Amino acid sequence: MTLQDFIISAQWVFLAYFISLNLGYLMLNLVAMSALRRYLAERSITSLPAVYSSFELPISILLPAYNEASVISQSVRALLQLEYPEFEIVVINDGSTDKTMQLLIDEFSLKYFPEAYRARLPTAPIRGVYRSTVYPNLRVIDKKNGGGKSDAINAGINDARYPLFCVIDADSILQRDSLTRVVQPFLEDKTTVAVGGTVRIANGCTVNDGFIEKVDLPQNALALFQIVEYLRAFLFGRLGWASLNALMNISGAFGLFRKEVVIAVGGFNTDTWGEDMELTLRLHRYLREKGQPYRITFVADPICWTEAPEDLRGLANQRIRWQRGLAESLVMNYKLMTSGRGGVVGWFAFPFHVIFEFLGPVVEITGLAFIIIAYWFGWLSLESFAAFMLVAIGMGILLSTSALVFEAMSFRVYPRLFQSFRLFLMSIAENLGYRQLNSIWRIIGMIGWAFGTQPTWGEMRASSKLGKKARSV
Repeated sequence: MTLQDFIISAQWVFLAYFISLNLGYLMLNLVAMSALRRYLAERSITSLPAVYSSFELPISILLPAYNEASVISQSVRALLQLEYPEFEIVVINDGSTDKTMQLLIDEFSLKYFPEAYRARLPTAPIRGVYRSTVYPNLRVIDKKNGGGKSDAINAGINDARYPLFCVIDADSILQRDSLTRVVQPFLEDKTTVAVGGTVRIANGCTVNDGFIEKVDLPQNALALFQIVEYLRAFLFGRLGWASLNALMNISGAFGLFRKEVVIAVGGFNTDTWGEDMELTLRLHRYLREKGQPYRITFVADPICWTEAPEDLRGLANQRIRWQRGLAESLVMNYKLMTSGRGGVVGWFAFPFHVIFEFLGPVVEITGLAFIIIAYWFGWLSLESFAAFMLVAIGMGILLSTSALVFEAMSFRVYPRLFQSFRLFLMSIAENLGYRQLNSIWRIIGMIGWAFGTQPTWGEMRASSKLGKKARSV
């Protein structure tokens, strides 16, 4: 094979990959568009006052905390103000070395409560359980550090009293009606075992008393890029897969689960960087192997807000963790793809994530580097180079801008024309360097997965500025 033959063959291989990738996302977007239209139509009915007021299931809110002294008080106070008929808050202090536990004791008048603790899931030793003398629905578990967030969540599941539990991060900001919205799938379909909520970027917003007071855009370019990413990922990606009952991941920032089913599969895995995705896949695998009807779905409303990294180091660490979590989750649950009962999630969503999410960064960076080098040395014509870039870059811009259009047509979180224009510019700019930089970080994550060590709380949690005081971040 001559050099020219090799270049032509490689060009077609990379071109076919990018065409397949973008066609896959385009088809997913079409599915999501149809699902979003149905969801918005149903939402106008189910959002009427007191539709399910006598049927709503009680919820246990689990708040794992490790060295969260700067945000824990405001986070708990915000949760106490949620609008829902019956819920409890279980804070799990996972061996914090700062003043997290003492602040909880002082702020909420906690007293040691000698209640029975049923350890259905193994965790690090429990030091004690405390109950607030002011808020009867607030309890705090004080335990030794278990080495990761999953161990703390499992301790909370053991102590949860209600059939549904909700896991949130200490720096997450919920809407007041978040629980009312996220519980709807459980009321509509008794086979529902887990529901994910839409997560939006809080950077640039004004936070007051633990809630979003005013939605706005940040000045930081990295945060703006991530707003576009989250719109695309949640509004199209997760909504599309959920409509096929093939949702692969419920975000660790906010998710609602049926407790007994999670206990049946062994709780959250303590040996992965991506405990949220791994549990979602394990639920799919377990229920499909049993032949049990089930639903793992998604609520499109923006019901949870979180802080995004605004510096390259923080963003790089986040994306490296995400890629390692993806790799571990896929490997731990590969039998879902080979099972005769895999269904859409095993036979379509799983291979899609292997080929385009796990291997995608390697192919994208290699393909772009190859095409640029080939054109630079005159091995590739201008027409071929332009066609490749149109597929690789142009389709990415199309997908991002389509997410902005549907956001504007549906929830209108950013209603002002200038806000929409800024996001439109960022949806173009993110494909011209930012996306490729993310791919490089994800490749580093893949290498870390192959040769790295297990995570700890300190490595996995992001520093938060949202909860320190009411402010615009």
